[in-house]
Amino acid sequence: MAMAKKKTSKKKMAKKKVTAKKKVAKKKVAKKKVAKKKVVAKKQTAAQKKAAAKKRAAAKKKTAARKKAAAAKRREAMASLREKLREANAQLRELRIVTGNNLKATRDVAKAEMAVLKEQLAAALKREQELMKLGEKKAKAMLAAGERWEKKQMAKIKKLTSKKRRRRKTTPAS
Repeated sequence: MAMAKKKTSKKKMAKKKVTAKKKVAKKKVAKKKVAKKKVVAKKQTAAQKKAAAKKRAAAKKKTAARKKAAAAKRREAMASLREKLREANAQLRELRIVTGNNLKATRDVAKAEMAVLKEQLAAALKREQELMKLGEKKAKAMLAAGERWEKKQMAKIKKLTSKKRRRRKTTPAS
C-alpha cells in the first residue's frame, strides 16, 4: 500500500508542475455546499438479529392464524350452506311425493268420475234409442191405423155410393 501512495503522490506532483506552467486567471466561483449523506453500514448484533427473527416469526404466525381463521369461517359457512341445501332438497322431495300422491289421487278420482259419467251416458243413449224405437213403432202404428181408418172410410163411402146407384137402378119407376 505504501507503494500505491507513492505513485499517487508522484502523479499529483506531475499535475502541479503542469498547472504551474500554465497560469490562467480563473474566476473563483463559490461552490454550493451539498449535504453529504453518510452511508454507514449498521452492523446488527446477535441480539438484534434474534429479535428481528422473532418479529418475523410472530408476523408469520399472525398471518397464518388469520388465514386459518378465515379458512375455518369459510368451511363453516360452506357446511351450513350444504346443510341448508340438504334440508331444502329433503323438503322438495317431500313436496314432490305429496303432490305426486295428490295428483295420483286426483287422477284416480277423475278416472272414476269419468267411468260413472260414461256409464250414465251409455244408459242415456240406450234410453234414447229405445224411445226412438217406441216413437217409430207408435208412428208406424198410427200410420197403419190411419191407413186402416182411411180404407174403412173409403169403403163406407164406396158402399154408400154404390147402394144408391143400385137402388136407383132397381127402382127407376119411383
